[in-house]
Amino acid sequence: MILQRYIGLSVVKGWLLVMVVLGAIFGLISFTQELDHTGHLYNALAVARYTLLILPNQLVSLAPVIALLGSIVALSNLGRHNELTIVSCAGFSPRQLLATLALPTVLLMSGLWFCMEYVTPQLQQSAGQERQRLRDGSAGWLPDGGVWSTDGQNYIHLTIMSEDNVPGGISLFEFDDTNQLVRAIRAETAMVRDDRTWVFQTAKEKILIGDQLQTQTHAALEVANLWSPDELPTLTVPIDSMNLSLLYQYSQYRAMNGQPTEKHMNAFWQRLLMPLTVCAMVLLGTSISAGVTSGRDRSLGVSIGIGAVLGILFYLGAQIIFSLGQLLHWNIPLVALLPTLIIVAAALLLLRRMRW
Repeated sequence: MILQRYIGLSVVKGWLLVMVVLGAIFGLISFTQELDHTGHLYNALAVARYTLLILPNQLVSLAPVIALLGSIVALSNLGRHNELTIVSCAGFSPRQLLATLALPTVLLMSGLWFCMEYVTPQLQQSAGQERQRLRDGSAGWLPDGGVWSTDGQNYIHLTIMSEDNVPGGISLFEFDDTNQLVRAIRAETAMVRDDRTWVFQTAKEKILIGDQLQTQTHAALEVANLWSPDELPTLTVPIDSMNLSLLYQYSQYRAMNGQPTEKHMNAFWQRLLMPLTVCAMVLLGTSISAGVTSGRDRSLGVSIGIGAVLGILFYLGAQIIFSLGQLLHWNIPLVALLPTLIIVAAALLLLRRMRW
């Protein structure tokens, strides 16, 4: 029990050490980049606050690398001081070692799921809203060039959403059964009613009459069956600021409206399966650094270098797999799980060759 507690705490300390180091590096990079956008109200203090609020979300996305490097640092350090040799001579088997690491790993995985649902997206949203308020005032441009929606024959595009969820920069296009444009509306803002009716303010409407589009101007123009007031706040949230449940619900909403969902579903499954990737990384780090002769065969710096290279290769390989999956229309959950399965296979192979 004492050995298990000692090894488990050592690994947790390794994770915390790597998290602090990477947090400092990425926090400094984000702070420096954001300083280029300072203005009247968005000063250096506001930039520092923004950087601190988005840092937890960045660290969550780096969790697999933190788990890998932290495990390597902790176990290599134990091996360097011959502590793993003593543990092995005391009859502590590799299976017991893995069982010892299971509890902190499960706690880490549970913490990641909790943070991705209840903590880091909310902090990211709060940081984005504050930055938007200080930099751009009450109106803010929607991400990715605005938001499109369609019900088959009607297409609507929004570019601006104010703090009190008033849409702006609105374009609506209506097509007939032959895909010919029969109506186009452009409005600066719109009032949104509970029954999904929008009242366009100062709207310019073009209607196809005969073979020509004729223009009319309206002080107020009603259009039914668009977004409801409850759905509007979701439009201003970037993908990296959505929690798991919102990301899934928004993907289903896009699917019902005939819009592409691959980008959102890929993000959902990657985040949902990330804790499993963390578990695989702990297993890989253990197989690399927990051999009783690892501390004598190579220095701590070499072990960390190996871990860093593996982390970079994992990131690049995962991006290639995700891109191929989208290009070839592979099953999204399988594509998200494939990098983890590769890591597990490599870790199990190294564990069989580990000297203990």
